[in-house]
Amino acid sequence: MQLRSRAGGEGWALPVESLLRYLLRPGARQENDASAAADRNVSRHPLALPPGLSLQWLGTAGFAIAHEGTRLLIDPFVTRPPLRPVALNQNLRPRGEAVAQHLGERADAILVGHTHYDHAMDVPVAARHLDCPVYGGRSVATLMGLWGEGARAREVEGNQPFEIGPFKVTFVPSVHSKLALGLKVTSEGEITCDHLDALSNGTFCCGQVWGIHLEVAGHSLYHLGSANLLEDEIRFDRVDTLLLGIAGRGHTPDFLPRILRATRPSAILPHHFDNFFLPLEGPMGFSFNVNLGGFLEEVHRHAPGLPVHTLELLQTTGG
Repeated sequence: MQLRSRAGGEGWALPVESLLRYLLRPGARQENDASAAADRNVSRHPLALPPGLSLQWLGTAGFAIAHEGTRLLIDPFVTRPPLRPVALNQNLRPRGEAVAQHLGERADAILVGHTHYDHAMDVPVAARHLDCPVYGGRSVATLMGLWGEGARAREVEGNQPFEIGPFKVTFVPSVHSKLALGLKVTSEGEITCDHLDALSNGTFCCGQVWGIHLEVAGHSLYHLGSANLLEDEIRFDRVDTLLLGIAGRGHTPDFLPRILRATRPSAILPHHFDNFFLPLEGPMGFSFNVNLGGFLEEVHRHAPGLPVHTLELLQTTGG
């Protein structure tokens, strides 16, 4: 991989420009993103995974990763409430039928990168349904307690590896992109609700942010759910598959070259570019302010030849 540098930052100007272009021609952006996703789909360009390792995209930042009978979920979010209750800060509750339909019948653990609603709202109900522990920060433990599932919560320490079956798991301290015009993290801080009726978009606070590093069968994966990082906390030399959340990347100066230098990936599988206000059961839409096609152009500019793959909603590769 040849990494090229680029002078200057890519701060708030990038998302503002992206928004203006979208408003002028929203259909063209959707068509471009759909074309970009189809062109890079793993069914056309296989992702190099060791035998027996499977990877399923659950939408948004969610994944199911399995090997030798051990199955881990990362940030499973399948309820996907529509825009109106989210925008109006109404109470948000998981849909048990969606959890049962899309998350299977068993898992050995759920790993949570941060606690915004689009990463964590389904976790307590999913843990109960799947009868498994949940690993994450203090806000994860608070959320689990609100649902009467506090005994399943496991608070993690940064850069302290532990094992779940054949997986070596390391939570890497990280930070969230500043989605509020590049100035601040939305719903910053820890979850402080004391009852379920208070849980809304605004009170699903971010909590501690983690990148999640997995090693299994000689293969390494790094999941980053928000487009920001702390380079000094990334202590592995390289990663085989970078599961890269790209929403909000335009609010983080020089995000792409920084994450490429820090992780030296062999391949990228971007996520968090879908319109998560639409249900998983229907056709996939694309988030207006992410611009998947533009991300592919950025990768080509900074690291020519680096493979980028995409999955469709609920698509599985490997295994």
